[in-house]
Order: sequence, then structure tokens, then C-alpha cells
Amino acid sequence: MSQDIHSEKVLILDFGSQVTQLIARRVREQSVYCEIHPYNMSAARIREYRPKGIILSGGPSSVYDEDAPHSDPAVYELGVPVLGICYGMQLMTHQLGGRVERSDKREYGRAVMALDDVQDLFSGFSDKAEVWMSHGDRIESMPSGFERIAHTEHCPVAAMKDAGRRFYGVQFHPEVVHTPRGEEMLGNFLFNVCDCRPTWTMAGFIETEVEDIRRKVGDGQVICGLSGGVDSSVVAVLINRAIGDQLTCVFVNNGLLRKGEAEKVVNLFSKHFKINLKYVDATDRFL
Repeated sequence: MSQDIHSEKVLILDFGSQVTQLIARRVREQSVYCEIHPYNMSAARIREYRPKGIILSGGPSSVYDEDAPHSDPAVYELGVPVLGICYGMQLMTHQLGGRVERSDKREYGRAVMALDDVQDLFSGFSDKAEVWMSHGDRIESMPSGFERIAHTEHCPVAAMKDAGRRFYGVQFHPEVVHTPRGEEMLGNFLFNVCDCRPTWTMAGFIETEVEDIRRKVGDGQVICGLSGGVDSSVVAVLINRAIGDQLTCVFVNNGLLRKGEAEKVVNLFSKHFKINLKYVDATDRFL
């Protein structure tokens, strides 16, 4: 039995950021499985999901807007590490009793951040880091138990932490390429704080899916419509790896393929991958 590559996972709560998908990508690039869910996912459902860590995304709102998205405050009672990014940090501050105010000067673009603490999130860093800012509000008063771990000229609390509860917040965006070492910061959260292991690999994914296909198909037969495109090709090869001769692929030439493409598809799948392939020349029917 293969290792469950989804057993160690991170939950991303989405507050409407344009770059929430980038957060997920940066996490998965470090071989950690994650899922994006709406900001209002209940604490009860999160507990059932059993994440190793929670990331609160950025978003366009102010925490004081009438219709501002707020997560379930019970998120902070689950005993799970939490990282708030931009709006996520401000929301964490607001919900835990700190104070968020409108900045005198909005920060947008590159900023050089002074590091007050080079442990945890900033482990491996020196005294400064280049980051990408995009915010109009800022933290005026941190919640009880938090300490400042970074600041900029216009942002007195650019990052903060409550190490005891494993709560962290960053005002900048570590997920974008404009924060040169952002991936390293996220990795510190994943591996140093959440204690994740890099188990979500493509090799592990293939092994897991092959076992799942075998379990579902059993002694049955499978027919797969094969076009030669990426999606059906991956499916065909994966199923063939799982059940071999129990798979029959059907490739229909509709007469609209590129010159020589039909022959390439037939040769690749029947001769190279040794897949049981039925080739149908339906050119006359389509044309």
C-alpha cells in the first residue's frame, strides 16, 4: 500500500485575492498538498479536514467594511498553525483583539523590510529582505501574545508572530515572484512551523491513482476515447499502467487532424505504450 500523499495537507481560505491560486502553487511546488476553500468554511468542517496548517489569503476589503469577509473565529481555537497574508494578517489582528487602521501612506510595490527576528518564518535570513507590498491598512496594535518580527519605513508591523500558538502574519505577499525569497518564507512556515513533509510528488500521485483505478475497475473492462490530446493521453497511459489489457482505447480520425497526426497517435499508443487501440477512420462521415 502506498503512502497517502493527501494525509498531510494545508488549507487555504480565500478572501478574494487575485493571487490566491499562486499561494496554492507555491505550496504545491514544495511537494505539500493543499486545497483552496471559501473564507466562510466552518471551524467544524476545518476540523474534519484535519489540516497541518491554515493560510488566510489576501483580499481587496478592509476588515471594517460592512460586507468584509470574516472567517469563523473558532479557526484560532483548533490548535493548528495559521499564516495570515496581507488582508489575512489584518483579519487575524482584528479577530484576536488587535487594532487595524488606515495607513497614512499606501504601500504598493517593492519594499525593503527590516527583520527584527530571524527565526521561524525568516530562518536562514539576515537583517533585511526585499518584499512586495500592496495594502492601504496597517496594524496599529498587535493582539495580545504577538510580537513584531519585521517592519518597513511605512509599515510598523510588516510581520508578526505568536510563537506559542503558532500564529503568523505578513503584510506583504510572499507568493508573488516580486518577493524574491517568498518561496523560502512559505517553506519555513510549511516545514518549520507546520512540520509538513514533502510527500505530494508526481511519482506518489501516479502510484496513488494507479491503486485507485485498480480498486474501482476490479475485473471489469474500460473503454477510453482517445483524441491524442494531453488530457485523454494522460488518462489512457495512467489507466493502462493500472489495468493493462483490461483497457481498450478508441481513436477516431475525423479528417480534421494535422497532416500525419493520425499515424503518429496510432504508432505512439499501440507500438510504444502497447495499448490495445482501435483506430476508426471516419473521414468520410465527417467530411
